[in-house]
Amino acid sequence: MTLSGRTRLKIWMVLIAVFALGAVTGVALTSLYRSRTGGSDTKERAARERFEKMRTELNLTDQQTQAVRAILDETRNEYRALRTEVKPRFEEPRQKARARIRALLTIDQQQKFDAMIAQQDAQQKEEQKSKR
Repeated sequence: MTLSGRTRLKIWMVLIAVFALGAVTGVALTSLYRSRTGGSDTKERAARERFEKMRTELNLTDQQTQAVRAILDETRNEYRALRTEVKPRFEEPRQKARARIRALLTIDQQQKFDAMIAQQDAQQKEEQKSKR
C-alpha cells in the first residue's frame, strides 16, 4: 500500500470511529435524558401494556374494550382532579417546616438553605412540566 493509500485508510478509520462514538454518545444521552425526565413515556407504555394484557387475557370484545378504556380514562381524570385539589394543602406544612428550620440557622446557613430550597423548587417544577 502506498503512503497516500495508508493516509486515506487512516482518515476513513478516524471518520468511522468519530461517527460510531457520536452515535453511542447520542444513545447514552437520550437514555439519560429520558430517565431524568420522569419516564412519562415509560409510564404510558406500561399502562398500554397492562391494558393490552387485560384485553387479551380476558378476551374482551370490541365493545368491552371501548368500555374498559373509557372507564380507565375517566378514572385517570378523577385522579388528576384529586391531585389538583389536594396538592395545595401540602404547601402549608412544607412552608412551616422550612421556616422552622431556617429559624435554627445562622445568617450564612440561611443563605445556603435558601439557595438549596430554590434549587429544589426549580427542579420539582421542571419535573412537573415533564410529566404533563
